[in-house]
Amino acid sequence: MKWLKEAKGFSEMTIRTIENALWRYEDFTNHEDYGLFSQHRAIGVKKWLQARHCRDKPVSITTVYHHLRHLKDFFLWLAGQSGYKSKISLDIISYLSLEKKKVREAISPRQLKFPSLEYVLSLTRSIKIENEIDQRDRALIAFLLLSGMRDKAICTLPLGCFDRKSLEINQDSKLGVETKFGRTYVSILFRFDEELVKHVIEWAEYLERIKLFSTIAPLFPRSNLEQTEGGFCFISKEVEPVFWKGTGAVREILKNRAKEAGLDYYHPHSFRHAAVHLAMKCGRTAEEIKAISQNFGHENIGTTMMTYGTLDQFSVTEIVTGIDFSNRPEKTNRDGVIEELKKQLDRLKNRELDKKWLG
Repeated sequence: MKWLKEAKGFSEMTIRTIENALWRYEDFTNHEDYGLFSQHRAIGVKKWLQARHCRDKPVSITTVYHHLRHLKDFFLWLAGQSGYKSKISLDIISYLSLEKKKVREAISPRQLKFPSLEYVLSLTRSIKIENEIDQRDRALIAFLLLSGMRDKAICTLPLGCFDRKSLEINQDSKLGVETKFGRTYVSILFRFDEELVKHVIEWAEYLERIKLFSTIAPLFPRSNLEQTEGGFCFISKEVEPVFWKGTGAVREILKNRAKEAGLDYYHPHSFRHAAVHLAMKCGRTAEEIKAISQNFGHENIGTTMMTYGTLDQFSVTEIVTGIDFSNRPEKTNRDGVIEELKKQLDRLKNRELDKKWLG
């Protein structure tokens, strides 16, 4: 595992995922020597993984697919190590593959539910502002949608990394912002609704001018808990210039506020999906769509379209029904979009191949 981290630069989370796949294999073989790997064991572990249950539910085919992918990469690496070259055949490793139908099922984008703009407006409007906690929660919910940022990055974002005038967000890992893969880039708030934008600006201004927070203080600080007079419980009406230790507080805020408003709960990352959905609907040219993609921190359009841009069946039906096929122009601005998408998808495929750390 040291090689994965030091030589390949994998994150701790990715390494734990790979370790988990190896532990599952060891459970199946009862911790026998990896050198005994054979066609029989490859087929056996594949069937065993597909028959497993977790919390009284069958393990998803996506989980099985990724476990087998990690096992395949591991044995490809092991086959090249001293003492195993003559024991492990590359042909046998190929048996750690699902049938094509199940592979398509495993890697196909999931239809995720995400909040609408109307939902976010309704949720923020339901918050009665009585103290700083209410102000923060309202601004946080608005920021989740307008920035499209991951909750981990938001929880670690310093006040000085957000410019109230330009609405730019400096997602700089050197300043403590925990972005995916430690990538540093500048994004900007999407102006989906000026009311939501106002909530964010006023909150940042409040922290700077009223609370006198420094630029290195969190944009969304944790609550300052105070013990009640009886000493039996804690209450919170103010914030303190301290970062949350994790992302759990964001989920709790969304759950509690949604419950108070009588609305459905949506997890933090679903707001990122909602932002992509809203932004892509407004993109009209290849340049605009590329800019939107980069604003989400994606290096190519393929990631935005394949991971976040999948439409639900209602949207597909609505869009296709509304297309005028009777008067097709010879050339449209969509031609440029399609050509750009082809290029980006090709780059994405090549990048995925480069990511292979074995084989």
